[in-house]
Amino acid sequence: MMTHGLTDFVTLLTRAITLVVLVLTLPVGLVSAESNRIVVLSGQDLKPYQEVLTGFQQSLAKQGITLTVEIYPLQGNQAKTQDVLADVKRTGAKLVVTLGNQVTQAAVREISNVPILATMIVTPDEIRSSPNATAVLLDFPIETQLQWLKRIIPTAGTVGVLFNTKENQLKVDAASKSAKGAGLTLVPKSVDSPRALPDALDEVTRTTDVLWGIPDAVVMTPQTAEPILLNTLKSKVPFVGLSTSWVKAGALYALDRDYLDIGLQTGELAGKLLGGTSVSSLSPTYPRKVTYVLNLKTAGVINLELPPDLIKGASHVFQ
Repeated sequence: MMTHGLTDFVTLLTRAITLVVLVLTLPVGLVSAESNRIVVLSGQDLKPYQEVLTGFQQSLAKQGITLTVEIYPLQGNQAKTQDVLADVKRTGAKLVVTLGNQVTQAAVREISNVPILATMIVTPDEIRSSPNATAVLLDFPIETQLQWLKRIIPTAGTVGVLFNTKENQLKVDAASKSAKGAGLTLVPKSVDSPRALPDALDEVTRTTDVLWGIPDAVVMTPQTAEPILLNTLKSKVPFVGLSTSWVKAGALYALDRDYLDIGLQTGELAGKLLGGTSVSSLSPTYPRKVTYVLNLKTAGVINLELPPDLIKGASHVFQ
């Protein structure tokens, strides 16, 4: 009887040791699946980020998701970011959510076996190399941008765009095709160094009806904002800005985002991932709501009359 009991005990102990060894030798991602938490890395503590976080938490609550949500406001602190990611690698998570370029880049570098859901990034370039990541982007589809351009500036026929080829050649090629469908002709001008901007800007504002600004590390920077805005105002050529701050400074208009809804979108994607949908089957998605801001003073300077209903529909109007 004692021998039989001892044999059973040894068998159970052996199984327990085997299980512990198995868990310790599993890939990080498989261990992580047992950690009932969502880790959120927020790159900034600005109002849009706060609205995204609010929408995200509202969406989780609406879906009945009761996992612990750990929010880390990192604000550019690289050491703290690395500490949080090291903890995720060590103890796991069901999902990592990132807000902003820097924290997204760090997560993509460090985390390979936990799903990553990024937002507050403009394009999918930040996650393109990561098979375990998807995103809710800030950028709008080219077709949407050109449709709004035509709506706000209906007399536009030719649209100038300044860009550096390394960053935006593919986007400009795609935009040229989309422009034809919107009844527009795109006039692209490459600018591969800040020194080349003045001449290119002069040429585009002489030969086109509107200048369309796209995110570009060479052309659209804090240093180039003033010459671009002064040139377009002097030439009476509408300039489509990249953000509210560009419109406040003198661009005619810019498309804007509903950040609370971006948070809701992010939460809905999170629900799918937590429900077992693979990251690879969820392509990066664009904002589903489009808002816009206008500068009426600029409209007056360039002699462009905007319809009352268009002004009324703006989320913000600078006068």
